[in-house]
Amino acid sequence: ITTPTNIDPKDIQDGERRKALVPGCGRGVDVLLFASFRYDAYGLEYSAAAIEACNKEEKENYSRYRVRDKKVGKGKGDFFDDTWLKEIGVPRNGFNIIYDYTFFCALNPELRPKWALRHTELLASLPAGNLICLESPRHKDPLAPGPLFASPSEAYIEHLSHPGEKISYNDNGLVDADPLREPSKAGLERVAYWQLERTYTVGKDKNGVIRDRVSIWRRRD
Repeated sequence: ITTPTNIDPKDIQDGERRKALVPGCGRGVDVLLFASFRYDAYGLEYSAAAIEACNKEEKENYSRYRVRDKKVGKGKGDFFDDTWLKEIGVPRNGFNIIYDYTFFCALNPELRPKWALRHTELLASLPAGNLICLESPRHKDPLAPGPLFASPSEAYIEHLSHPGEKISYNDNGLVDADPLREPSKAGLERVAYWQLERTYTVGKDKNGVIRDRVSIWRRRD
């Protein structure tokens, strides 16, 4: 944590600097990247070994990211528990950006309702809050073991539109979606969706076609 200097007013929301969260942050590259754009950026991991990897990445490549001002934090904690929030001094619904890169696909699918509900507890209200999901691997056999677990777009739509609710899956492991079902009151709304221009091998099918997608979600209130 460093002392803030020369904070641009556009980086402040209602008197507070914007905050970004990367759950399951891995080596912490994305945390450092958000910090370079003047966010108070926080990465969350469950294991001490992962935090050590984050610290190593920051030490070896700090100059590449040009981290600007204020806070960069990587912490060990349970995404579904509030303890880590209290430790970093951020309230519920306090994050302007949440970046879900390899977190959804790493979780046991049984935790997906809880995952979606937790995002509604962490994401800031309109117009400040954006949940960014890199949907990958979309093309993996849903019955194949993980992690990484198959993460088709339909799964994101159903869970984030109905956070905390049980979502039915068919015998093929695919979401059994009901097109007539209305989003729940607490459900997030998808406001953007596109195909990546480039990605890693895991995000391509056997013909080399990119199957990964990016979606952006916001609260409805």
